[in-house]
Amino acid sequence: MGFPCLRVNGEFFASADHRNGDLVVKLPGDRVQQLIGQGIGKSFVPAGRTFKEWAAIPERHTLTWNELLKEARLFVESLPKKK
Repeated sequence: MGFPCLRVNGEFFASADHRNGDLVVKLPGDRVQQLIGQGIGKSFVPAGRTFKEWAAIPERHTLTWNELLKEARLFVESLPKKK
């Protein structure tokens, strides 16, 4: 993605968008839509392409960010390992 990323088992699960300071997390698509619907997150659209399993979280609220980072890490850990 061109941003420094956090990884688990070699896979990305979170990043910070250096352009605006948003936290960017990888979550199931339905969870991303839920966060958008609740006004907590927004679509992550780098270079005009929407990443359906990624949400940008603009609000710099420590508790929210910590919870979403943990949720993203657990989600990516649960995915089948790539060979």
